[in-house]
Amino acid sequence: MDFSLWEILKHIPIQSIFLQFWPAWVFLLAIFAFKCLLDLLDLEIKNWGIRRRFKKGEAWRSNRDLLRWLRGMKPTEFEEYIADLFSRLGYKTEAVGGSHDQGIDVIAKKGGITHYIQCKKFITSKVPVGAVRDFYGSLADHLANGKGYFITTNKFTLEASQFAEDKPIELIDGFELVRLIRTAKKDKKPYQSSDETAESCPLCGNALVLRNGKYGEFLGCSNYPKCKYTVKKE
Repeated sequence: MDFSLWEILKHIPIQSIFLQFWPAWVFLLAIFAFKCLLDLLDLEIKNWGIRRRFKKGEAWRSNRDLLRWLRGMKPTEFEEYIADLFSRLGYKTEAVGGSHDQGIDVIAKKGGITHYIQCKKFITSKVPVGAVRDFYGSLADHLANGKGYFITTNKFTLEASQFAEDKPIELIDGFELVRLIRTAKKDKKPYQSSDETAESCPLCGNALVLRNGKYGEFLGCSNYPKCKYTVKKE
């Protein structure tokens, strides 16, 4: 006579087996919980060590020395530093680096909005428009209502700055980066983009940002390109 698996299982005293070996189950569960606790503790210790090293490096440095210190970092250290900096500015961050496709080094979240950051030092040259264009192209499948941040310890070429003017990208050069570091160290207030205003878009409610276009300055929605509201700056 054929028996289904369910029929066979119904005749196995599972409850009695569990009760008989419950000390072993409790022991295994305790080991699993202890392992999870150790992993969490190890992560916290690592993050504490990173913050301590970075804060020590920031201390008692002129702006020029601070930039020189940043340029001396390895690429992965620079990415971790930017992730830590944005966490001190009110974001929940994750340094993804080479594990993430298309040049996105840090993911930063705040207020339910996800932003993407690329960290490139460009020690001996300015950031060319091609690098910014490639970064913008990599964001096409990621950006919803957030923005991209391209962060460098150097400067951006004029063409790169012009390319980013009407796009949801904020370019942060070495001097702006130093300003962010001083802001985070001084009062730890949540970071507001340098071009972000206190006004809200009447169509979608997102912040309006100051832009420069062919005909001068104007206010545009930070949710661009999903929302294309603009108004001329008075």
